[in-house]
Amino acid sequence: MKESKMFVGYLRDYVLFDIETTGLSPETDAVIELSALRVRGGEVAEEFSSLVNPGVHIPYFASEINGITDDMVKDAPRMKQVLKSFTDFAADDVLVGHNIRRFDLPFIQRDMQNFFGKPLANDYVDTLVVAKRYLPDLESRSLESLSYYYHVSYAGAHRALADCYINKKIYDHLGEEIANPSEAVKKLKVCPKCGNLMKRRNGKFGEFWGCKSYPDCKYTEDC
Repeated sequence: MKESKMFVGYLRDYVLFDIETTGLSPETDAVIELSALRVRGGEVAEEFSSLVNPGVHIPYFASEINGITDDMVKDAPRMKQVLKSFTDFAADDVLVGHNIRRFDLPFIQRDMQNFFGKPLANDYVDTLVVAKRYLPDLESRSLESLSYYYHVSYAGAHRALADCYINKKIYDHLGEEIANPSEAVKKLKVCPKCGNLMKRRNGKFGEFWGCKSYPDCKYTEDC
C-alpha cells in the first residue's frame, strides 16, 4: 500500500482540512469537528464540514477555545461516518493543512486504523513546514501569527471551516514566497526528496546532513 509522504511546495489543486478536538493528545482525545475545502485552480470549489459526536464529554477548556459544546454535538454523526465522508471528499488529492504533520494527521491516522484498518495514504503539504522554510526569520509561524503577518482576517478562528479559509489565504501567500524566495532562503540547504530544510546531525560515523522532516523523510547526505 502506498505510504503518505510530505513535501514542501505550492499546488493549485488540493484538499485543505482542519480538525477541532477535545484536547491535544491523539492518544486520548477525540475529534469533534472536521472541515475541508476542495481547491481547483487555486479557487475553492466545494466545502465539507461536520461536527462529530465524540461519545465523551467535551472538556470546558476545549469549549473555551473552539466554542463547541456537548449540546452542539449530541445529534452529530460519529467519527466513523464523518471520516468516511471526508475520505470520499478528499479522494486521492494532496492534503494541505497547518501543523497537520504533528497534530491533525495523527488523529486522522489513528481513527483510520481503528475504524477501517488502514492508514490514510494521501500525500500532504504542511503549511507550518512551508513557513519555517520560506520565512526563517519569523519568531512564530502559528496560524494566528501568519494571519497577522499577511494581513489575513483571523475572525472566526478555532472553528474548523473558518480555519480552513484562513489557512487557504495564508497558503496562497506562501505560494508567492515559494515562487520568489529571498536570497537568504536560496542559500539554505534543502532536502531534494521532500523539499524541507536539511540540518547537520551527528551519527555513528560522524556528522552528516539529515532532513528536518525525519522520521517522515529519511534522506541523508555526507557533510
